[in-house]
Amino acid sequence: MILGIDIGGTTTKIAGFKKTRVCGVVSVQADDPVTSASGALGKFIDEFSLRLGDISTIAVTGVGAGFLGEELFGIPLERVAEFNAIGQGGLFLAGLEKAVVMSLGTGTAIVLADGRNIKHLGGSGIGGGTLIGLSRYLLNSTEFQNIVELAKKGNLGNVDLNIRDISQAGLGDIPLSATASNFGKHSDNASQPDLALGLINMVCQSIGVMGVFASREENVDQIVLTGKLMKLPQAANIFFRLGKLFKKQFIIPEYAEYSTAVGSAYAISPRKMLKN
Repeated sequence: MILGIDIGGTTTKIAGFKKTRVCGVVSVQADDPVTSASGALGKFIDEFSLRLGDISTIAVTGVGAGFLGEELFGIPLERVAEFNAIGQGGLFLAGLEKAVVMSLGTGTAIVLADGRNIKHLGGSGIGGGTLIGLSRYLLNSTEFQNIVELAKKGNLGNVDLNIRDISQAGLGDIPLSATASNFGKHSDNASQPDLALGLINMVCQSIGVMGVFASREENVDQIVLTGKLMKLPQAANIFFRLGKLFKKQFIIPEYAEYSTAVGSAYAISPRKMLKN
């Protein structure tokens, strides 16, 4: 088995990869990268009843990977560039040969993945950090699950300005239901649930439109979405509507949250292992 570990700023994700399948995932939170990686490995071994000898190699990626040495618990480490891991993980989990892959973490990274060739297209500071930061000021909460639960009761009509609010007819191919301005309604009737849903919608729409522009530039129709923000239950519907509007296909694969960890393991997997 090969393990992939994605060491982020606050969360470390680990994925077990054997032959052509993901065989387990876990995540832990810790401020120190070494503690986080060690904790994730220990948790994975315990949860799946493994021995250290069952693991041949550990592939590490993410912002904290540089703090690790050459081994972890005696298991050799191989470092994988984060953009490479993002692209490889997205393609593998989506079952595609070519796509724009977006990693929605604290911010957002965008790559073009074409087989083993990965090109960094750019990124944005808009991401999960934006959602949590603005929620602190608007909702007095930084708890991810609390924001999600609030948003389930929200009404976008109380915060967002749609085309129908400013025009009696659609604008070309743009339907009346399309967003004209996030938080443009300025309604005194907006509740905390409305604001929570408005924040989620604004962050996802902003990221989605960037993905559309990137896919147009690279002449690709598939956009694979990965990262922690894919845990948002509202995200799938927001991206589906965007895909329908712009005639692009947004794909949220299984294990999307762990995609970069999966990609780091896949990136170092021998071809012979993948064919067995």
